[in-house]
Amino acid sequence: MTALTLSTAGAATLRADALVVGVAKSGKALVVAPGAEAVDQAFDGKLAAVLETLGASGAEGEATKLPAPAGLKAPVVLAVGLGSAPEDGEGYDAEALRRAAGTAARTLTGTKKAAFALPISGAEDAEAIAEGALLGAYAYTAYQDSKNGDARKPLAEVALLGAKPRDKAHKAAAERAQALTEEIKRARDLINMPPNDLTPAAFAAVAQAAGKEHGLKVQVLDEKALAKGGYGGILGVGVGSENPPRLVRIAYTHPEAEKTLALVGKGITYDSGGISLKPAGHNETMKCDMSGAAAVFAAVVAAARIGVPVNVTGWLALAENMPSGSATRPGDVLRMYSGKTVEVLNTDAEGRLVLADALTRASEEHPDAIVDVATLTGAMVLALGNRTFGIMANDDAYRTAIHEIAEEVGEQSWPMPLPADLRKGMDSPTADIANMGERMGGGLVAGLFLQEFVGEGITWAHLDIAGPAFHEGAPYGYTPKGGTGSAVRTLVKLAERTADGEV
Repeated sequence: MTALTLSTAGAATLRADALVVGVAKSGKALVVAPGAEAVDQAFDGKLAAVLETLGASGAEGEATKLPAPAGLKAPVVLAVGLGSAPEDGEGYDAEALRRAAGTAARTLTGTKKAAFALPISGAEDAEAIAEGALLGAYAYTAYQDSKNGDARKPLAEVALLGAKPRDKAHKAAAERAQALTEEIKRARDLINMPPNDLTPAAFAAVAQAAGKEHGLKVQVLDEKALAKGGYGGILGVGVGSENPPRLVRIAYTHPEAEKTLALVGKGITYDSGGISLKPAGHNETMKCDMSGAAAVFAAVVAAARIGVPVNVTGWLALAENMPSGSATRPGDVLRMYSGKTVEVLNTDAEGRLVLADALTRASEEHPDAIVDVATLTGAMVLALGNRTFGIMANDDAYRTAIHEIAEEVGEQSWPMPLPADLRKGMDSPTADIANMGERMGGGLVAGLFLQEFVGEGITWAHLDIAGPAFHEGAPYGYTPKGGTGSAVRTLVKLAERTADGEV
C-alpha cells in the first residue's frame, strides 16, 4: 500500500522524486495555487508563464511535467489543474483537490516518493488531497507478468506539505484517509478479480479473514443453511452454478453506539443472465456484478478501522448466476425468506432476488435504517449515465440526506422516485409478485420490488450503482479503469452522520 506522511518541510527543501503543485484558471490567466510559493520562487516567479508556454491551462485533469530548476531538491515538478480559482477568501473545492491529487498520483506511476504542495487551509483539505492521492495510486496487476513491474507500480509514498503532523485534526484526517482508501482499494481488487477465482465461497472467505483481522463478527450461511432457512431468492439465483451461494453477515459493534445501520450488498460474482442469457457484448464485464457487496464489505471494515461510534452490520448476498440443467427457469416461482412468492419472468433480473432475502433478514434485527447497494439495472445507467448512482428511499428526508452526503464526499448521485403506479406492473396471476414490471422506468420498478421486502417501519434507501461501479473508459482523477469502489465513501460518511444523530 502507498505510504502517507504529513510533512512540515518546505517545498524547496524536501527530498522527493517529484514535487506536485496546483495551478488554476483566473479569468484568462493561469495562476499558481497556494502551497507552491517556494516553487514559483525557484522559477523566478515565472512558473505560470513557463506552464502557459507548454500549453497548460489549469483545467481539471490536466497534468504538466517539467524539470525542476536549481534550488529544489526534487528533480521534477508536476503541475496539476484545479479548475477555476476560487473567489477571494474562499478555498478550493474539496473534490477539485481530490481529483487533482489523483491525477498527479496516476501520472507518477512508477515513482517512489512525491511531495504534494497543494493548497491546504485546514484538515478537510489535507484529507481530500490524501484521499485523492492514495486512490490515484492504484493498479491491479495480480494476474500480469511481473517483468518490468516497477514501471506499473503505484506511487509508493505521498508526502503532504502544509499538513501538520502534530495537529490532532490533521493527524486524524490522515489516519481516516489511509484507512478509508485502503478499504476502497480492497473493494476495487475484489471487483477486478476474475470470476473463476472470486466465487461466492471465496468472497465469504475474504470476509472471514477481514473479520478476524479487525475484530468483526462474521457469520456465513452456506447452501445447506440457506436451504434450511428458506432463502429461496438467493438459492434460486445460485442453483444453476457449480459454485453454490452464500449469505454473509459481517458486524461491527461499538461500545458507545446508540444506533445501528444495516447495509445490504448485491454480490453476484458473475452474471451470465442465467437461462435469460445476456447477448454477446453484455457479459464480458459481469464480474463486476458484486460491486454492491464489495462496497458494503469495505464500508463495514472502514467504519471499524476508523472507530465510528455506531453499530454497522453488513449483509453480503453472494451467488453466481449461470445457465444449466438445474438453473431457475423463466416462469418458475420462488418462495422467498419472507414467505412471499415471486414469479421469475426474467432470470437476468436476479439481483433483486438475492437482495430481497437479505433485506428481510436484515429487517429482523430491527436496525435504525437499512441501505442496500447494487449494480441493479441497466435502466439506471440509461437514466443517469456512467458516473452517477441513483438513490431511492421510503423516506424523502433520508433520500435527500444520502444525496447530500454523497455530494459532500465527491460521489455523484441523484435522488429518484418510487412511483406507486409502477407497482401494478409486477402483479402476477401465479405468485404474490413478479420480478419484472413495466420496461419503462425499470430502475424504479426494481426499487419498488425491493421495498416489498423491507420490514415495516424501518427507514430504507436503495443505491443503484450500475453506472459508476465499473469504469470501462480511460482513467481520470482518482478513478481507475475497472472497479471503482463506488458508494464506499458515501456509506462510511453516512455511518458517521448516523452516529452523530444527524440522519
